[in-house]
Amino acid sequence: MKLNAELIRLKMEIRNIAIIAHVDHGKTTLVDKMIEAGSVLNERDRPTGELIMDNNDLERERGITIVSKNVSVTYKGTKINIIDTPGHADFGGEVERVLNMADGVCLLVDAFEGPMPQTRFVLGKALSMGIKPLLVINKVDKENCTPDEVHEKVFDLMFELDANEEQLDFPTIYGSAKNGWMSEDWKKQTDSIAPLLDKILEYFPPRKIEEGNTQMLITSLDFSSYVGRIAIGRLSRGEINENQPVIISKSDGKQEKHRIKEVFVFDGIERRKVSSVQAGDICAITGIEGFEIGDSICDAENPEPLPTIKLDEPTMSMLFSINDSPFFGKEGKFVTSRHIFDRLQKELEKNLALRVNETDKADKWMVFGRGVLHLSVLIETMRREGYEIQVGQPQVIIKEVDGVKCEPIEELTIDLPEEFSGTAVEAVTKRKGEMKNMVPKGDRMIITFEIPSRGIIGLRNYLLTQTAGEAIMNHRFLEYQPYKGEIPGRQNGSLISLEQGTSIPFSLNNLQDRGKFFVAPNEDIYEGQVIGENSRAGDLCVNVTKTKKLTNMRASGSDDKVRLAPPKVFSLEECLEYIQEDEYVEITPKNLRIRKILLKETERKRGHKIA
Repeated sequence: MKLNAELIRLKMEIRNIAIIAHVDHGKTTLVDKMIEAGSVLNERDRPTGELIMDNNDLERERGITIVSKNVSVTYKGTKINIIDTPGHADFGGEVERVLNMADGVCLLVDAFEGPMPQTRFVLGKALSMGIKPLLVINKVDKENCTPDEVHEKVFDLMFELDANEEQLDFPTIYGSAKNGWMSEDWKKQTDSIAPLLDKILEYFPPRKIEEGNTQMLITSLDFSSYVGRIAIGRLSRGEINENQPVIISKSDGKQEKHRIKEVFVFDGIERRKVSSVQAGDICAITGIEGFEIGDSICDAENPEPLPTIKLDEPTMSMLFSINDSPFFGKEGKFVTSRHIFDRLQKELEKNLALRVNETDKADKWMVFGRGVLHLSVLIETMRREGYEIQVGQPQVIIKEVDGVKCEPIEELTIDLPEEFSGTAVEAVTKRKGEMKNMVPKGDRMIITFEIPSRGIIGLRNYLLTQTAGEAIMNHRFLEYQPYKGEIPGRQNGSLISLEQGTSIPFSLNNLQDRGKFFVAPNEDIYEGQVIGENSRAGDLCVNVTKTKKLTNMRASGSDDKVRLAPPKVFSLEECLEYIQEDEYVEITPKNLRIRKILLKETERKRGHKIA
C-alpha cells in the first residue's frame, strides 16, 4: 500500500505557486483556507482560530509574515506547493529566495485598498524574473469596496513595472478568504474556494522538466539540533535519492563532494520523509554540511551548477554590544559576548539579507540589514530567547559611486486624513524628501515621496503623534542617489537620571514641568538612564530619587494627592527611532531602557570638550 502511494506521488503533476500580498490583505488567511480545501487538516488537528502559516509569535502579534514557509495541497490529483512570501521590503532577502522556487504567483489585493507599495516591491521582483501572475481580489464583502477599480489599478501597476504582454493578460478571481469563497464574478458568491484552485491548475501549466542529470538550487534552509542544517529548494531536473553522492557547487566556483542522508517533501503543513524526489517538486535534504543559500546540488559525475541568487545589499547598520549597564544580568540568560556572537552567527545561516562585521572591540559588532524593521525583528527574537544586548542608533550605509558620496533613497507612501496632509508634506520636506504624487481617496489623502532612508528614521512616530494615530506609512528601497545634506534630528533633549535608585512620585511630580517622563513611579533606575524628554533643546540631569523631607509640622494644602501624567511607553522600533547618536537602547527580556553611552555626567562633559 505504501509503495502504491509512493508511485502515485512520483507520477503526480506539480504546481509551485508563490502568494504575494501587502501586509494585512488576507494572504495568510487565504493559504489556511486552501490547506483546508485540500482536506489536509482534520478539525481536531487544528488549533481553533489560529493561523497555521504565521506560526512564529512575532508574526502573530504583528500580523505580518517574516519568514517564508512552504506547505502543499493535493487537489484533483495535482500537488500544489504554496509558498508564503513576506510582504515587507525589509525582508527582500526572503522574497528573492522563494521566487526562485515558484512557477507562478498569485497576487492577492484588498478590494478596498488596492495595490500597495509592498505589493509593488515583490510583484516587481516576480515580473522581472518572467513569472506569470494570477490576480486574486480579496475582501469583496467589505463596505465601499471597488473591485473593478482595483482591477484597473493592478493592470496600470503591472504596465508601470514593465510586464510583458503575456503577463498583462492575467485572469482575475474575486472573493473573501475570511468567509471561505472565491468566484470569477465578484457579484456571484460561491460556497468554496474551488474556483481559485481550478484556475491555478488551468492557468499555470506544469513546468516542462528538462532532461538531464541532477540540478537543484538551494534557496532556503532550516536548522535542526538533531540533523544539523537542512537544505531546501526546487529540484530543477534529474532526481534526488537517499544516500545519493552529490557535488555541492559553491557560489565562488568551488566544488565539494557530499552524500545526501535523508530526503523530505512538503505534505500539508508537515515535512514527510521519502526515498526519492521527482523534478519540479520542492524538497528538503539533510546530511550535507557547509553549504550556503545560492549553492547548487549537482550530479556527482557531471556537475552542471545553476546560476546563483543575486541579493539586494543591506541599507542600514546598527552597533550591537553586550549589556554593561548597572542592571546587567538581572533578567537575561545569555549575556556574555560569546553568547551574543554565537547567536548572530546562527542568524546569518538563514537570514540572507543580514551581515555581521566584528569591530576592534571584542564585545561590539556592526550588524547590517535592510531597514529598522528587519533589524528590530532580530532584536525582538533575541530578547524573547533570553538575551541581553545594547544597540546604538540605526545608521544608513553611505556608498561612493564614481567618486560621488551617495545614500539610499526610498519611495515613501503616506495615507492619512486630508486635514493632516500639510503636516506630512512639511515634515517630509524638512527631512530632504521630495513630493512626487498626491491622490485624494474619500476623506483621506495618499501622498508619495522620494526621501533618503535617514529621513524615515523617527518619522513614523512624529506622524502618528500629529495625526492621532491615523497615518499609515509604507516605504521601499529605490536606489542610491547623491547625498542630500544634513537632516535636522530630534529637537528636544533628554532628561537624564543623576542617581541610581527608585523613582519617587514626589520628585516626579515636582519635575513634571521639565518634560515628559518615560518611567513610572517606584521604578528602578540608574545614573545615566534617559528617563524622559526635556521640554527644551539640550540634555538636563534630574534627580527623581529624592523623597519628601518629613517634619512634625503640617502645612495646609501641601499634602494633597500627587497627580502624575502617565509615562510614555515606547515599543522597540520607537526606541530605535527615538535615540540620539550618544545613546543606546538597553534590551533585556522584560525591559527596554534608553541610556547615555557614557553614564556619568562628568565623562559626558569631558567627551564634549574633547569633541
